[in-house]
Amino acid sequence: MKKIDLYISKRFLVTFFVALLLIIGIVIIFDISEKIDDFSGKHVPLQEIIFDYYINFVPYFINMFSSLFVFITVIFFTSRMAANSEIIAILSGGVSYHRMMVPYIATSILIALLSLGLNLYVIPQANAKRVEFEVKYIRHSHVKDKRREIHYQIAPGQYVYVDNFSTWNNTAYRFTLEDIDGGRLKRKLTADSAVWDSTFGGWHLRNWFIREYSEGLEDRIISGEKKDTVIALTVTDFYENNRTVEKLSGRQLNQLIDKQKMRGDANVMYAEIEKHTRTSMPFSCIILTIMGVSLSSRKRRGGTGWNLAIGIGLAFSYILFQRFSQMFVFTGALPAWLALWIPNMLYTIIAAVLYDRARR
Repeated sequence: MKKIDLYISKRFLVTFFVALLLIIGIVIIFDISEKIDDFSGKHVPLQEIIFDYYINFVPYFINMFSSLFVFITVIFFTSRMAANSEIIAILSGGVSYHRMMVPYIATSILIALLSLGLNLYVIPQANAKRVEFEVKYIRHSHVKDKRREIHYQIAPGQYVYVDNFSTWNNTAYRFTLEDIDGGRLKRKLTADSAVWDSTFGGWHLRNWFIREYSEGLEDRIISGEKKDTVIALTVTDFYENNRTVEKLSGRQLNQLIDKQKMRGDANVMYAEIEKHTRTSMPFSCIILTIMGVSLSSRKRRGGTGWNLAIGIGLAFSYILFQRFSQMFVFTGALPAWLALWIPNMLYTIIAAVLYDRARR
């Protein structure tokens, strides 16, 4: 049986990586044709296109569709084995269906671990360079020049409100800082503008006004034209968007989630989706492998093409369901961990039913 294990595992991995290389080549060609106007219009150096964009684009693309590639691979080479009566020969030799699945499961676990490693350690760094390139050279990738009506809790009992923030000059207009203790407003600072200064990591306030509320009838009021202050708010906080999470490591992602939850930032859902997608996606390789073998291990009158058609349909429905499940997070209907794992739970049941039917 060891020879059969090696035979199946080898065919699995070789077919997987060959399919991966072919599809990546096709995707890169289409991507170049779509972005050629941006590259030529901005005179992007060829070195940056290759090493800053496409070298970092490939891991991102591989990981995004690794489960689909696994499924198509399993369907393809298992259907070929069934058509050549290899599956019948294996089972007729006294090998059980469960035992035949061992190399499939082992190889899918290997690919899942590879995908998980890419998700946690490689892709965040690659995404940082890729996103930076896209923002610099590709249309529709720039952040908006202004952010409006920003309200954060930057520390327990300390709240910041900014009417609008300009990324052009890193200036927050109509800046307000409130200190609240036990539900009571203790101090309020307002300024016409707050300009970020990276030299000391703080803000230059212009035309500022402070009112300290006492428990008696008299309040203390002070004002001035210029004032420097350092608070738990930096200019990078205004640049965080749904693409920021793609560039963060696991530790940084957890820190961002804690910070955004404390601030009551609605963008926390993007960080939570990214966190749980990184772990749920690799697991799908195992599920789709079981489904693929179950669908293609028997001879069909339609041959390999029929198995591929059914397999691709199921795989795309699975990926579509994964994307659709994110809507439950956006609407607040489900927590992110549950919404992102629901497709795996559902298709695990489907895989179990298909597997039970196939082994009989």
